[in-house]
Amino acid sequence: MPISTGDILGHSQVGVYLSVVGDVLFIPSNLEGEIVDEIQSCFDLETHRFLVGGSALLGSLVCGNRKGIAVADIATQDDLDELSSFGDVVVLESGVNAAGNLMECNDKGAVVSTTIPELGAEMISDVLGVKVVRTDIAGHNTVGSMIVANNNGVLVHPDVKTPEVESIESALGVNVMVGTVNFGSPFVGAGCCTSDSHALVGSGSTGPELNRIEDALGLI
Repeated sequence: MPISTGDILGHSQVGVYLSVVGDVLFIPSNLEGEIVDEIQSCFDLETHRFLVGGSALLGSLVCGNRKGIAVADIATQDDLDELSSFGDVVVLESGVNAAGNLMECNDKGAVVSTTIPELGAEMISDVLGVKVVRTDIAGHNTVGSMIVANNNGVLVHPDVKTPEVESIESALGVNVMVGTVNFGSPFVGAGCCTSDSHALVGSGSTGPELNRIEDALGLI
């Protein structure tokens, strides 16, 4: 199946805990039990068990593509050494450090929060090797929670504005569709984790939401 549902550590906000970076799925190293086997069998990706500065919130703290990775500055030197085996790494600092909350990317581009300064956006562009656009989404600056993307498409908060859609499509090079997760939550980035061929969505998501996610992310 191109889409599955489940919870991570008792929470439906699966996008907060999992991070797909290129061909690698990062999962919390403290995650145990059948859910680990289920996740690994659903995503046709290399899986890597990891924590960032001791935190399991990988989806909030790590974001990247096949060329590079952005990570929060709570990462230890050992964490950075480990991440560097998967690509170049840029560390987000000075209070705007929750990389997964503040940006979303694919192999074509990246959308980053306006709280990330221009210089930070330029560093992200250099490390990820893509065009970067700074924008808010639906009145929020935590753009990583407002959007979920792969190389096929983008699902975004239903209240996204037309200029924001244009910025997203310009940066990521794919079409935008609006939708929700977890029975009406607009925070689609927090409630969904996706690769180019599979998405895991919180268990509270409805059939129509799942159909919309499949369409938006080109999973069918």
